[in-house]
Amino acid sequence: MRLNRFNTNSINVGTTGGGGRFPGGGGGKVGCGTIVIAIIAALVFGVDPMQTIGMIGGSETGQQIEQQAGGQTEEEICTSNKYALETCNALSSLNETWEPVFRSAGVRFQQPMLKFATSDRFRSGCGQAASGMGPFYCPADEGIYIDTRFYDTMERQLGAGGDFARYYVVAHEYGHHIQKLTGVAAQIRSLQQQRPGASNQLQVLMELQADCYAGVWAGKNRNLIEPGDMEEGLRAAASIGDDTLQRNAGQRVNPEGFTHGTSAQRMQALKLGLDSADDTQCDRIVELR
Repeated sequence: MRLNRFNTNSINVGTTGGGGRFPGGGGGKVGCGTIVIAIIAALVFGVDPMQTIGMIGGSETGQQIEQQAGGQTEEEICTSNKYALETCNALSSLNETWEPVFRSAGVRFQQPMLKFATSDRFRSGCGQAASGMGPFYCPADEGIYIDTRFYDTMERQLGAGGDFARYYVVAHEYGHHIQKLTGVAAQIRSLQQQRPGASNQLQVLMELQADCYAGVWAGKNRNLIEPGDMEEGLRAAASIGDDTLQRNAGQRVNPEGFTHGTSAQRMQALKLGLDSADDTQCDRIVELR
């Protein structure tokens, strides 16, 4: 995907040790309606990765866990390595794509914060976390947390290589930010508390909608898509389906333990967004009865 170079004035970027600008809170409802590839084990065993945040590191303080960034600028952070640059380019494009959608709906838009992990363990707005969790979105501080080393793991262990597969990761996490701003995330969490027996099924809906939003972003920038991008994205979606991960772990497929959807569901959700380039189509995924 041929993304333009990021604009430091249009993104909020920092590291888990500091640096960058931190956004304020957002909220509201818009009519547009965790790839969270979290710990692979969490996906396999049906654990919500957000449940593990705050349980890592015992009583260690954030100062003990975090590596200080030394006041780096957004440009210094984004150009620190190839993957960081790709991620910042994706964030810039995502902001430029989604802000007009919110503006046309008359709803206040708040950019998320992109935080690059600078150590194996660090503190997020949702509590202590570890880079081994993989990319995740924290609604408390509206932060997308990424350790760029994960992209190598994604290619080697999941067979999901290519730049579009990596963009899909960022776009999926951004989808969770959209859910936070539109109120969908709060609605899902409330229903999970009311219906604990359906918690996993509700989480699947949330993840599939985020996949759909990732596809919408790509669909709205179809002129930038290169040959092979679609295949990279669909291959990535297929590789992180709950059923595929369970089989690859030598386990029996257990639908009750699904938290992100099957490979077929994830590909279908991504393709729905890609083909339609219409965020309202993603609303159908989380129609709750």
